[in-house]
Amino acid sequence: MTLIATSPNEEVRTRAADVLGRLHADIVTCRLKPGEPLRFEPLKEAYGASFTTLREALTALTADGLVISEGQRGFHVAPVSRADLNDLTEARLLIERRLLELAIAAGGDEWEVATTAALHRMTLAEQRLAPQYALTVEWKLLHRQFHEALVAASGSPILLGIRAGLFARAERYRSLSSAYRRLKRDKGGEHKAILDAALARKTDKALTLIERHIRSTTEAVLECAHKFLEDRTAPQEGPQQGKRD
Repeated sequence: MTLIATSPNEEVRTRAADVLGRLHADIVTCRLKPGEPLRFEPLKEAYGASFTTLREALTALTADGLVISEGQRGFHVAPVSRADLNDLTEARLLIERRLLELAIAAGGDEWEVATTAALHRMTLAEQRLAPQYALTVEWKLLHRQFHEALVAASGSPILLGIRAGLFARAERYRSLSSAYRRLKRDKGGEHKAILDAALARKTDKALTLIERHIRSTTEAVLECAHKFLEDRTAPQEGPQQGKRD
């Protein structure tokens, strides 16, 4: 058997991608809390990464709006606020509705198969990971892939790129919704209804459902995690047990 050696550059790139992915996951799940300082020494120990690798990762997350750089104060997890959530919601609705409209008009057999498969994978994960599926990294990835598949046939790379950035920024708010929502939400039913309307080419209905889907998360955060937003720090009390988004 022939062994293929991995070049040092490839190893560095792989390690950097791993650190970036882990930092991203810890921020969007609120393990690293909004406003929290990101000091290099603790991060080096926690992620087993060099100063250079961490700086590159934090710089990339700054471009995504998940981290802020404040000169001599260094890096911090980007704060959350009511104003940011409301602005983000309106921007997402503007982009998401247009992309879904384009996708419904242009999508063919491959789009229908891809969206149906993405929903099925997400549904299987929900059943396996219940009841806390919405807080898991695995489900978050499948959730992102489903929503990406819905609009993939839109034919607009520029709008899709803008959408991806907005979706990533909204992930922390979805985590707050999942953790602190007091009433159970049928996310699986919402996703299926959106897809059914899209595949049936019922554009107006699909657009109404996707808007309701996005606004529901915003409303849950404003209602149930209001202290988090007002103080920009984590609530002292824990999530409501057994009541997941």
